[in-house]
Amino acid sequence: MGEESRDHETPLLHSDFSPKRTGTLWSCTAHIITAVIGSGVLSFAWSVAQLGWIAGPASVICFAIITYVSSSLLADCYRSPDPINGTRNRSYIDAVRVNLGRTQTWFCGLLQNLLFYGTGVAYVITTSTSMRAIQRSNCYHREGHEAPCSYGETIYMLIFGLVQILISQIPDFHSMEWLSIVASIMSFTYCFIGFGLSFAKVIENGRIKGSITGVPEASIADKLWFAFQALGDIAFAYGYGIILLEIQDTLKSPPPENKTMKKASMAAIFIITFFYLCCGCFGYAAFGSLAPGNLLTGFGFYEPYWLIDFANACIVLHLVGAYQIYSQPVFAFGERWFTKKFPTSRFVNNFYTFKNIPPLPPLKINLLRVCFRTAYVASTTAVAMIFPYFNDVLGVLGALNFWPLAIYFPVEMYMVQNKIENWTRKWIVLRTFSLFCFLVTIISLVASIEGLISAKSSS
Repeated sequence: MGEESRDHETPLLHSDFSPKRTGTLWSCTAHIITAVIGSGVLSFAWSVAQLGWIAGPASVICFAIITYVSSSLLADCYRSPDPINGTRNRSYIDAVRVNLGRTQTWFCGLLQNLLFYGTGVAYVITTSTSMRAIQRSNCYHREGHEAPCSYGETIYMLIFGLVQILISQIPDFHSMEWLSIVASIMSFTYCFIGFGLSFAKVIENGRIKGSITGVPEASIADKLWFAFQALGDIAFAYGYGIILLEIQDTLKSPPPENKTMKKASMAAIFIITFFYLCCGCFGYAAFGSLAPGNLLTGFGFYEPYWLIDFANACIVLHLVGAYQIYSQPVFAFGERWFTKKFPTSRFVNNFYTFKNIPPLPPLKINLLRVCFRTAYVASTTAVAMIFPYFNDVLGVLGALNFWPLAIYFPVEMYMVQNKIENWTRKWIVLRTFSLFCFLVTIISLVASIEGLISAKSSS
C-alpha cells in the first residue's frame, strides 16, 4: 500500500511528456551549481569591498546557511501530505497549490514565471557581454590598454538566441543531465581563473588590500546604500528555490527524494560558498576599494589576454546550460497546459519520429514544442536587444522575488504540511527566520531602486 502511494502522481495526458526519473545525488548537485553559480560570482569582489573584511565573508556564510534551511524545508514539500510516501508535486507551483490554495498559487505563478523570463533575458545580455569582452581583450592586447575598443552586442545576442532555439528542443530536465555537467565544469573553470588571477595579483602587490569597514564613501547614507545593495546581491546569488522541486522531480527513488535532495543541496551550497569566498575575498584583497563589478568583463585584468578569452568563453558555455535550467520549467508548464486544454489536437499531442544515422537515436519532433519554445527564446532575445540595460532592472526583480519565493512559500508550506501550531517553539523559530529575510529583502529592494535611479540619472 505504501509503495503504491509513493508512485502516485497526477497523470500527464500524453506519454511522450511523461518523465523518466534517473537522477542521482550528483546530477542534482550539477543542476544546482549550474543554476546558482553564474558570472555573478565574479562580482563578489565588489560586494565584499562594500561590506569590508568582517561583514563581507560573514554575510556570504550567513546566506549559505539560510539557503540550506529554506531548501531543506522545500525538499520536504515534494510529496504531500507525507514527505516520503505522499503524492508527488512535480513543480514548485504544484506544491503551492496543494498546500496553500488557489489564491496564493496565482501569486506564486506570477512571480515565478516573471523571474524565469527575466533571468532568461539577463542571461542573453550577460552572454553577449562576455563574447564582446573576448573581442575587447584581444583589442587591448594589440592596441594598448588605453585604446577605445568599443564593440556592439546585438550580433552576439542573435547568435546566442539561435543556439538556444536548438538547445531548447531538449525535451525536459530529465534529458539535460549532460548539459548541466558541462555547464558546471565551465563554471568551475572560470571561477578558478578569476580566483587564480586575483591570487597572482595579491602576490604581485606584495600586500593584502582592503579594510575592516570596506570602501569609504562621501557620506553615511551613501555607505549604507552600497552596503545594502551588496547584501542583497549576496542574498540573491544563492537563490535556486524556484526550481528546486523541478530538479528533485528528476531523482530516482528509492532512496527517498527529499533525503537525496538535502544531501545534494548541502554538497552544492558548500561548493558554491567556497567559490564565492575565494573570488570575493581574493578579488577584494587584490584590488581593495577599486574592486571591479566583474573581474573578467570589467577588466580588472588585461593579461594574459588568452586566459581572459578562455575564461569568458567558459562563461558563455555555462550560460547556455544555465538558460535552459531556468527555461525548462516554463516549457513544461506551457506544454502541459496546452496538452490539457487541447487533448485531441494533433498539433499539440502528436510526435513525429525521424530516423537518424546510427548510432544516434531517432529524433522525435512535436510541433507545439518547436513553435512554443522558439517563440519564447526569440522573445527573450528581442527584449535583451531592445533593453540592453535590463540587468539593472533584474536587481530590483531579484529583490522583489527573494523573500516570497525563497523564504515565504517554503516556510508556509512546511508549516501547513507538518501541522505546526501557533506559538510553539518551531513556529516562533520559522516566523523569526521569515521575518529576518523579509527585512533583508526590503532594505535590498530600496537600495536596488536607489542604485538604478542614480545610474540612470548619471548616464
